[in-house]
Amino acid sequence: MTTIRRLEESSADAKNDGSTDSSIIILENTYEFCGYNLRISRFINANLGYSAYVWEAGIFLCRYFEKESINFIGKKVIELGSGTGIVGILTTLLGGDVTLTDKPNILKQIENNVSINVPPPCRHRVKTRPLIWGEEQTNFPTGYDFILGSDIVYSSAAYPALIETLRYLGRQGATIYLSSEIRNKSRSPSFHDDFLPQYFNCQIVDREDDKDIILYKMTKIDKSPRDRLLTENN
Repeated sequence: MTTIRRLEESSADAKNDGSTDSSIIILENTYEFCGYNLRISRFINANLGYSAYVWEAGIFLCRYFEKESINFIGKKVIELGSGTGIVGILTTLLGGDVTLTDKPNILKQIENNVSINVPPPCRHRVKTRPLIWGEEQTNFPTGYDFILGSDIVYSSAAYPALIETLRYLGRQGATIYLSSEIRNKSRSPSFHDDFLPQYFNCQIVDREDDKDIILYKMTKIDKSPRDRLLTENN
């Protein structure tokens, strides 16, 4: 079921995001994973681009958590390119201490979905922070247990920055779940088959062939002396 509503903004907010309308059209859809009913809103006319969609790769990752009965109790988790926040929100409900990240203009959409879906007693375990890949990853710690990403491999121009961010955040042995829809036009097959294995131990743990979605489970290849030094200094 899809619900349509409008969110009124202040004139300052409208000016800051470059929009001419003082309200945002919101489409809300419902999903069920692991016994939780999620209401996920998308800010349609807020210039969010790809982030205003719930991508199949994200749904696939949520279903994998459900299928494998994965819980994140006591685990420190960071999600890259959270978009609507669907994966990070489910991870929070499954017990994780979760940081959802994206570009600064995406955070309002994520925070809206967190407020709808995460009960107040659990909100101390979820936070949202801006993160520009390749530039701001050093503002974050490196002691994560899990790094999550769904459909974040879509622009070849961003691949070096994404690799740099994953290598930094995964420095202390985090398990990385990367759910990707494979797209030849963005050279994502080369990214997954040639680029990632240079830096990470990669294992395909699930796939949905009719939608060209592959789920990778990865860990960073043994730390270099520089990595160890940087870890000790953080």
